[in-house]
Amino acid sequence: MQTEALTGGFAAAPTEAALAFRAVMRAMARPGTIEQIMGAEPPPPLSPAAGAVLLTLCDPETPLYLAGAVDTPMVRDWITFHTGASLVDRPRAMFALGPWSALLPLADYPIGTAEYPDRATTLIVEMAQLTHTGARLTGPGIATTAALSLPPDMAAFQRNAAQFPLGLDFLFTSGHDLAALPRSTRVEGQ
Repeated sequence: MQTEALTGGFAAAPTEAALAFRAVMRAMARPGTIEQIMGAEPPPPLSPAAGAVLLTLCDPETPLYLAGAVDTPMVRDWITFHTGASLVDRPRAMFALGPWSALLPLADYPIGTAEYPDRATTLIVEMAQLTHTGARLTGPGIATTAALSLPPDMAAFQRNAAQFPLGLDFLFTSGHDLAALPRSTRVEGQ
């Protein structure tokens, strides 16, 4: 393990983890909002927001899949040291992290079952930036409509929402920004 992997976690873990957890929950409850999430300094190419999400939601019982550019020895060591999460292949992942193109195809991830819809994968998608422009969102937690800059594959998000109560949930991270797209959210073109 590289010694750099030992740094970059929460300095005040209980407080920062609680703040990060609240930011994730607010983002999930209000799709299309962009939350700030602080406290983590993961190794590149992970964003601070993605690092904070991992520190908050992952533990030794969490199967995590790393896709594309984020699957580096340094990132693997950092995650192992700070969370103890098991690094697995796609079909066994509770969480999957990476850029959109590396996370595809979405059909490879568990979407839950009728008895256990919570056994679906949550994808943590690293984005260049997050803005309140682009796709039009409607559904629970949105008063009328919201807008969010999503990856350009609207059909994938529409197919996912059509499976509700099954389906994938998405967390989008960029810098210190975090947004969410739960499976219950309907997505229309830009």
